[in-house]
Amino acid sequence: MLAFLALVLTYLLAALLLSAMSVSKEPGTGNDVAIYIMTNGDHTDIVVPVKNNIKNWSPEIRYDQTTGKDTTAPYIAIGWGNKDFYLNTPTWAQFKLSLGVKAVLGLGTSAIHTDFCKEIREGKNCKKLMLSNSQYLKLVHYIDGYFKRDAAGKVINIKTTANYDSSDAFYDANGTYSLFCTCNTWANKALKACGQKACVWTPFDKGVFYQYR
Repeated sequence: MLAFLALVLTYLLAALLLSAMSVSKEPGTGNDVAIYIMTNGDHTDIVVPVKNNIKNWSPEIRYDQTTGKDTTAPYIAIGWGNKDFYLNTPTWAQFKLSLGVKAVLGLGTSAIHTDFCKEIREGKNCKKLMLSNSQYLKLVHYIDGYFKRDAAGKVINIKTTANYDSSDAFYDANGTYSLFCTCNTWANKALKACGQKACVWTPFDKGVFYQYR
């Protein structure tokens, strides 16, 4: 029991210290593309334009794969995480200890959750970032690399009734969720990939947003 408590405290201390330590933004770059980081209080999403001169996401992240099929949303919120957790724990009221243990131990597959956004409201839970075209292209490559694809090279939409709202969908993903690689770690790495300010490492959304306080 003492050893377990020591491990937990070490993990939390590392999370606290490494979340407070910054990776600096690339200097001297343009302001061509607006993206956002957004949290629901636990989970960080990267919000990108549905379409611009760099990338059109809509042929693969399709409006008609949502229950609402609304084609007017100009942004997509994209997040990554444990597949079982995504599909079986839409709120903390549905949380099961067995799912949590499997997730933190890296036992299971991963998924990408997307949600079309009509309006973006900046605030303490949503921060706007300006990227150059080359930085945005790096972000596109980072996100795109996490989509698992079939033999024909198509992204794999997960057919489910576990949608959070009428504008979201799930896709099979690469990578393994664990105690050391969480949904927020993924988002933090996305910021690093496109030259934005980020934590050295964080498992929590608070770490990501601490850098943009």
